[in-house]
Amino acid sequence: MKIKDVETYIVGNSWKNWLFVILRTDDGLYGIGEGTLNGFAKTVEAAIHELKHLYIGMSVFDVETVSLKMIRDVYSDGGQIQGSALAAIETACWDIIGKITGQPLYKLLGGRCHEKLRCYANGWYRGPRTAENFYEKAKDVAARGYTALKFDPFGSAWRTVEPDDFRLSLDIIAAVRDAIGPDVDILIEGHNRFSVHTALQFAEAMAPYKPAWFEAPVPPQNISSLVEVARRSPVPIACGEDFYCREQFAELLKANAVHIIQLEPQFLGISASKQICGMVHAHNGVTAPHSAQGPVCSVVCAHLNMATPNFYMHEIFDEFNEPWEEHILTPPLRVNYGYIELSDRPGLGVDINLEEVHKHPYHPGNWLPLFRQGWEKREQNH
Repeated sequence: MKIKDVETYIVGNSWKNWLFVILRTDDGLYGIGEGTLNGFAKTVEAAIHELKHLYIGMSVFDVETVSLKMIRDVYSDGGQIQGSALAAIETACWDIIGKITGQPLYKLLGGRCHEKLRCYANGWYRGPRTAENFYEKAKDVAARGYTALKFDPFGSAWRTVEPDDFRLSLDIIAAVRDAIGPDVDILIEGHNRFSVHTALQFAEAMAPYKPAWFEAPVPPQNISSLVEVARRSPVPIACGEDFYCREQFAELLKANAVHIIQLEPQFLGISASKQICGMVHAHNGVTAPHSAQGPVCSVVCAHLNMATPNFYMHEIFDEFNEPWEEHILTPPLRVNYGYIELSDRPGLGVDINLEEVHKHPYHPGNWLPLFRQGWEKREQNH
């Protein structure tokens, strides 16, 4: 069962262009994957085709060797771009393996560890950055059955903030807590915005509202800064979505300071992601994979989470995206009152609807400008 060819498709979503692949074998089977990366859809697409001389002709079962050839053998550090290209191909291989064996992906990764997956909502607060907007939208999300909500209250902040902006951020956090009551978790998204000092100021100020975590409060490149914030913060710190290799996680975990790890299968591939879940397990930590790319990535994370004993929460962006997204995959991934239950369909258990894909072409303005005023509105950037 050898890889014969690869096809790529870009879907134009107003906040992020999604990149999908269809990998075909010499026996007529195919699998699907995703290589979405904010701002780099065409770049990752080019990498998938430029590197295909390394994986065409390989067995779909040799996923570890596919990874070595696409990462190690190139002998260049292409970071998230190279990782996204690998993940797209490797995911499609796993999808085909599931179809050949008649098993869902999660059973190939170790089997069912949970009856269902607890989800947290993200992307629900589209609109103006006001406490009133966050309050009303948070009430709606909680009414849908979600027991956890994530949001970024910080606007376009970078490193430091003015006093009035600091107060507005805290007012938004307070409004969400007031809207949903004490029994729903709030998760504060930092988007790598702050210096260590500012991050700790915010951590102290938000602590009375009892966030379940403060995510990515400082940039990921200096792991020592992440560790310093984690050790001094009264709020648990979560991070890891920016990392694209095992070594970065090893460096973070050895400090024994961060215990909520948000690995990104989109940058790592499924094989490495499973191994990193085991590394986190060995450090008495839990996993909450980043799942805010496209719909295939959401399905991949669901399978990984189902097979991970130390899984914590599953991120859901899809329900708060464009309404046509539910037609991109057949059948779509559904959230039932805040939880996901996976089927036993083989492989990923979904397919790409190319008819719907072709309705939404690529646009260079489809990206998320997190350091621009008003990014929360998620409007196309012309």
